[in-house]
Amino acid sequence: MLTGWQLILSKLFVIPQRWVMAIMGFLAVANAYTMRVCLNIAITQMVRRHASSPAYEEGSCPGDVDEGLTDTVEITGYDWSEETQGIILSSFYYGYIVTHLPGGMLAERFGGKYSLGFGVLSTALFTLLTPWAVSVGGATGLIILRVLEGLGEGTTFPALNAMLARWAPISERGRMGSLVFGGAQIGNIAGTYLSGLVIKETGDWHSVFYLFGSIGILWFIFWALLCYNDPESHPYISDNEKKYLEEALGRHGNSQPSAIPWKGIFMSVPLWALVCAQIGHDYGYFTMVTDLPKYMTGVLKFDIHRTGTLAALPYAVMWISSIAFGWICDKVVKRKWLTVTNARKTFTTIASVGPGICMILASYSGCNAETVVILFTASMGLMGAFYPGMKVNALDLSSKFAGTIMAIVNGIGAITGIIAPYLVGLLTPDSTLVQWRLVFWITLAVFIVTNLVFVAWASGDEQWWNNSPQDSRKQLELETAAGSVNSETKT
Repeated sequence: MLTGWQLILSKLFVIPQRWVMAIMGFLAVANAYTMRVCLNIAITQMVRRHASSPAYEEGSCPGDVDEGLTDTVEITGYDWSEETQGIILSSFYYGYIVTHLPGGMLAERFGGKYSLGFGVLSTALFTLLTPWAVSVGGATGLIILRVLEGLGEGTTFPALNAMLARWAPISERGRMGSLVFGGAQIGNIAGTYLSGLVIKETGDWHSVFYLFGSIGILWFIFWALLCYNDPESHPYISDNEKKYLEEALGRHGNSQPSAIPWKGIFMSVPLWALVCAQIGHDYGYFTMVTDLPKYMTGVLKFDIHRTGTLAALPYAVMWISSIAFGWICDKVVKRKWLTVTNARKTFTTIASVGPGICMILASYSGCNAETVVILFTASMGLMGAFYPGMKVNALDLSSKFAGTIMAIVNGIGAITGIIAPYLVGLLTPDSTLVQWRLVFWITLAVFIVTNLVFVAWASGDEQWWNNSPQDSRKQLELETAAGSVNSETKT
């Protein structure tokens, strides 16, 4: 039962605590992504550029270059080649993949509240230090700082998955997962649009990092005050909601996990199918998130404000579509039109094949800026189906070890964050349409191959290793004891 003050606090919230957690988790992901992607816009102003010749060259667009820029004027900045920029943009993921597994294990053992909270806080502090690191160490200083940011942010998804396992009933999993993970799109929208706007208004790329770093610190304060690891430890959750979650998830959802069954996990075919799907998703997603601003400035020749605005549009559509796809997926599963397994496969296929085709069509649309933007927007919109598809599949396989599973899956997938930006830098030294076309063909191939593996071997069923032999024995003992009590009552 709640005490007097706890009852008063519980009445102050007009929405259930599980949705408070989901909203704050959504904002956590949004903040993490703003701090991750703001460099993608800022770097277009940090590097030294030369004006393009007014004459149209094959494989390039005339575009709308910045005012006052001529073929004899040089804008000051750092002399970083496309390859160097690719290394800088990919350096975040070197740190990101390292803390996935430790973050997931810590979240399962001690709860995801502070594993997530301190991860985002550290990223915010390093974001504030970015201008200083660049001024002192140049490209090397920025690479080191981005690796450190990645170390902090690597705990984000494993910790959130561990918390969702303790807060999200199966009947609400698609919607809650889509809401929380859809924060990535809001982060991309804010990170790209506001970065372009702030740089345009201030003429200074430094202010971008001060803005998003400060917002990240503010989020941490609210997270520490409002959110808790599970319903059992929440001081002012209502009795009705706690009872509902206990019935929907079982008390085991709040219990400490047993020893991690590493052998069962690594021999699980559905798990490796999920890893393949994550690789496909991440490769395409990181190609778009990291390099779309460069495509708009380098190929389409948009100015910085227009780049920020139009690069944000696809993520706005992806956010809306992810919520819509999540709602549809929950309805389909609830009405038993599709099994959980087939629903995961169907939505993952939509999110793989559709975006890949749209990217190819965009690359063949030449300098028709409106068509290119529409196709990129459609590509990201279809990618929203990943969230009720493969993104929540780790929860299906194992609710007890959801943090560890997400760490393995997301950590391996994040390796593509190292590969994709660097490969784009190598393949597009001149930023021409022909060079970028090859980038998108490779992305389509990755999408198709990884999706075929997922469709062939994925599963939406709980895996046998989710329940350890000790848990099975305890359950048997409880059932035996209950049977004995019933027998004595009858006699």
